Amino acid sequence: MSDQRADTRPRFGHTQLPPEQQAALRKAIRFEWITIGFLAVSTAMIYLLLGNSQAMKAAWVEDVLSFLPPLSFLIAARVIRKRPSEEHPYGFHRAVGAAHLVASVALLIMGAYLIVDSGIGLISAEHPTIGGFDFFGQTIWLGWVMIVAMLLTAGPPVYLGHVKMKLAETLHDKVLYADADMNKADWQTAVAAAAGVAGIGIGWWWADAVAALIISASILHDGIRNTRAAITALMDKRARTYDDAHPHPLGEQIDSYLGSLPWVEAAKSRIRDEGHVFHVESFVVPVDRMPTLDELETARKACIRLDWKAQDMVLIPVSTLPGEFLPGVPSGRN
Repeated sequence: MSDQRADTRPRFGHTQLPPEQQAALRKAIRFEWITIGFLAVSTAMIYLLLGNSQAMKAAWVEDVLSFLPPLSFLIAARVIRKRPSEEHPYGFHRAVGAAHLVASVALLIMGAYLIVDSGIGLISAEHPTIGGFDFFGQTIWLGWVMIVAMLLTAGPPVYLGHVKMKLAETLHDKVLYADADMNKADWQTAVAAAAGVAGIGIGWWWADAVAALIISASILHDGIRNTRAAITALMDKRARTYDDAHPHPLGEQIDSYLGSLPWVEAAKSRIRDEGHVFHVESFVVPVDRMPTLDELETARKACIRLDWKAQDMVLIPVSTLPGEFLPGVPSGRN
């Protein structure tokens, strides 16, 4: 019974998650559903208020695109739970990278389109107009409603992004990180759109197009940065931290541990980032004898205990460190 219960716990493929990551995964899924609910309300509200404002149009498109990262995360979170199979011996962790790439390319394409569309509006000197509506006998300028709506939608994404940023670090999830990063910057979109509408109100026709260009540039920037990160990750770039800021420290930790073993003369590892977890290959040069199976297995288990992401690991005794597989290590050096 205990084994059956264990199988129902959150896991990534065959990787059993530690309690901290289990709690983080549940919380991340909950917050992504909250994000989708918020976006459903905000996109519907902004759509009803679009009018002729380019800035409002760009803000609405960004809100629609904001559905992609949380949906990608939720889909990937289900796919990666599948256990490895004969056809997929490394598991389904690459689903995270595929989801990251799809969302990033969508941002890239739509950002480029909006920049062209907004630029044409600015060059052609389009003068957008915003009408009014009757409210108990009083004519209210619709622009005020637009500005209030944009400011109301500015706050929640900042909070959601702050929470998801911490969860992305705990789970080593780059899709969740990209989503959090976009959320944290959403207030800039709201302020830019509100400023563009206010510009129309005071007669600055160009303010709306400029605001739309600012929002479009933000979308394009997110698209370029995330597309680059997604492509390099799928091309087996050196494993890096969740935010792509630095090489992940696990490689040095494993090499340091293996190098400290009395039967190891030299050790070097290469790590492939599969999405949430790592595939680790560590090469060790024995001192003067071939290590026993017990020694190899003990060392492998100790390396796995260094980080929950390193459960998929192979430890390979070699006569010399293979420089052709380990850039930076001269071939034949031991």
